[in-house]
Amino acid sequence: MTFEERFRSCTKMVLAEHEAVFEAMDAAELFEFMRAIMEAKRIFVVGAGREGIAARSFAMRIMHLGKETFWLWDDTTPGMRQGDLFLAVDGSGKIGHIDYLIEQSMKTGAKIGVITGAPKERMPQAADHVLFVPAAVYKGTDPRVVKSRQPMGNLFEQHLFLLFDIIVMLLREEMGLSYEQMESRHRNIE
Repeated sequence: MTFEERFRSCTKMVLAEHEAVFEAMDAAELFEFMRAIMEAKRIFVVGAGREGIAARSFAMRIMHLGKETFWLWDDTTPGMRQGDLFLAVDGSGKIGHIDYLIEQSMKTGAKIGVITGAPKERMPQAADHVLFVPAAVYKGTDPRVVKSRQPMGNLFEQHLFLLFDIIVMLLREEMGLSYEQMESRHRNIE
């Protein structure tokens, strides 16, 4: 098999896996998750590793939608309180320090949202809102996920980027915003 044939085969496989994950997602659950974002006064976001990189990009776009949004690890992040929403990406549902942050956030009165590939684990079960992303995740145990031929948690991590961008497009419509309004909130000193 030539390099080009291997490349084309890989792209078809990856795209087919993502299509299967989108098909397996629960649209009603997704809408409720979006409603929690729209209703929150302020939003705090956290994730680790590649999941965290996707989560941070999501936080940026939520801010572009006009929501007061904080990346939890930033030193200028204020304290959480009632009316806020804490969004944690916890792919396997058992990332120790993410689970600890979820536990601590529960003490603040904020609502908790968990994006996960393992909704039956302890911390996702304790959340107010769970968004199940049925993609193979590193150290995941849920048998309902779409299996992947990719290494480790690639499918879940990649899917977060696609899904978060789609969520932002849907939120923009639900919130009655224009792309120009979003762009007006983009950093303007670069």
